[in-house]
Amino acid sequence: MELKEVQDALSNVKNELANKTSQEIKSEINAIELKFNDVLKNSVKEVKDALEADLKAVQDHADKLDVKLQEKELQAKKAENVDGIQVALKENFEAIQNVKKGQAVEIKAVADMSTANLTGDEPKDYNFDIVKFPSQKVNVSDIVGTVNISGGTYTYTVEGAGEGSIGAQTEGATKNQRDYDFTAIDVTTDFIAGFARYSKKMRNNLSYITSSIPMLLRRDYFKAENSAFNTILEAGATASTEVITGSSKSKMLINEIGKLEDLDYDTNGIVVRPSDYLDILKTAKQDLESAVTYEGGVLRVAGVQVLKATWVTANKYFVGDWSRVNKINTEGLSLEFSESEGTNFVKNMITARIESQTNLVVEQPLAVVLGDFTAV
Repeated sequence: MELKEVQDALSNVKNELANKTSQEIKSEINAIELKFNDVLKNSVKEVKDALEADLKAVQDHADKLDVKLQEKELQAKKAENVDGIQVALKENFEAIQNVKKGQAVEIKAVADMSTANLTGDEPKDYNFDIVKFPSQKVNVSDIVGTVNISGGTYTYTVEGAGEGSIGAQTEGATKNQRDYDFTAIDVTTDFIAGFARYSKKMRNNLSYITSSIPMLLRRDYFKAENSAFNTILEAGATASTEVITGSSKSKMLINEIGKLEDLDYDTNGIVVRPSDYLDILKTAKQDLESAVTYEGGVLRVAGVQVLKATWVTANKYFVGDWSRVNKINTEGLSLEFSESEGTNFVKNMITARIESQTNLVVEQPLAVVLGDFTAV
């Protein structure tokens, strides 16, 4: 190739720069440089210098055009209005380049976030106290005495009517003779009991189980004990002769107190259902304001405290000297846990047992009255 051909090629490249990309210009210049090197081998130094000057001029012109082209592209990026998908494609360009068979890439359009953007559960705050059913307001064992025995039978002696009397002596005459009759009564104790069984995993995973199970078992034990003892109270108490006709609930209770105290018993407690308790409050002012009082959350009828108990049968009431009623314990209330009971060891279970060997005795039936607010 002659020097003239190289110069013509450079001239053509220079004239067409405006229509070519920088990459295309670079490729053509590289091709001319190769041709130029061939020409240099046969050219004098002056020709070489002239060609180098032409090459530099072409390169400088290309550099200026490349700078202008980059500025134009930058302005175009600022001005273009792209949608969410286009933005996502640009932001995930590197991930898209790496897409291969068996390797996927997830592209999401940018949007407002909500809880729908969360995979899994939201953080939670836990109340580690179980919302339990309530215990009964008062238990039979709260108002009666307790007698602990070593065996399974409790024997007590009740005085009977007897014969004769004590009286004034006539001078020279024989004094009055009095004899007494006694009856020995046996009461056997038996178990009131129950159990719950749960897994060791439940204990380990639910931290509140260890403290809650004993509370729940004690609550249900006393419900069972109160029910059993109420049956004994109803059978052992003296039936009232009071009627509601022409009277009221508060007046009936006042009359019962009077009858007991006429027999020299000390009335120290009245037990009614909560609904009857509130009925007494509603009618107290209009009936006997001075005899029925309610102070500090305590209701008293003729000075005797009235207790609310849901184990009392509807519309029934007890008025009594509760020192004459005793709870007999051979074995007091106990709560035990076992991991080896039955098949617990091989099944990773735990048994919680609650029990008491006990009974209730109304030692003096005349000391407790069972009444009915609906009696007519």
